[in-house]
Amino acid sequence: MINVSIYKNAENLITGFRLAGHADYSEYGSDIVCSAVSALVINTINSIENFTSDRFSLEQDEKGGYIEFHLLSSMSNNSNLLLSSLVLGLQGIEEEYSNKYIKLTQVKEQ
Repeated sequence: MINVSIYKNAENLITGFRLAGHADYSEYGSDIVCSAVSALVINTINSIENFTSDRFSLEQDEKGGYIEFHLLSSMSNNSNLLLSSLVLGLQGIEEEYSNKYIKLTQVKEQ
């Protein structure tokens, strides 16, 4: 299962996320749930990097199925929109494939 933590600040804005695990929907290389999640996440990170001047931290381990992303600077409207779009896409995958393969959790930052 892919466990996704969505980090939100006091204003309820998304400031980062952590993904851990693999969906195990199908065998490696043909797992459409993992592929969909990966495409959304990689596109979001690349978009924030290329279309905003926001700084962020990123840790990843592809084999372990781990990505952790956090904005380090104040968030631009573009990053806010991109992160909200990511969560919308992930929620759609969660609804389509149940929490047997992916589970989202909202985490309030202190």
